[in-house]
Amino acid sequence: MKKKLFGVMLGAVLVLGACGGGNKTDNDQNAGGTDNGETSSVDAEKLVSTNCTTCHGGNLEGRGNAPALANIGSELSQDEIHDIVTNGQNGMPAFKGTLSDEEITAVAKYLADKK
Repeated sequence: MKKKLFGVMLGAVLVLGACGGGNKTDNDQNAGGTDNGETSSVDAEKLVSTNCTTCHGGNLEGRGNAPALANIGSELSQDEIHDIVTNGQNGMPAFKGTLSDEEITAVAKYLADKK
């Protein structure tokens, strides 16, 4: 049962990437970033809104074949989410090349915190 649930949740995260907006501009690439060598504060909520809600719903409640992500952090770790967003899985395309690694890390942390 756990494996089945894990598979469903993983598929949901993958679908997340497939529905991405891909409308990144230069301003979006460093949204809220700093130039002092510290970790920038990428606006993960904005990235999720732009790239995920089309398929997963405005409240990440899930829509059609796209699973709910509202509590994905209780099912998947930040590293697992990062891997799925980066490389894609099942019907979800990879966001590597669309989002920077810093942005993917911010999205993975944001979603992992949803429990």
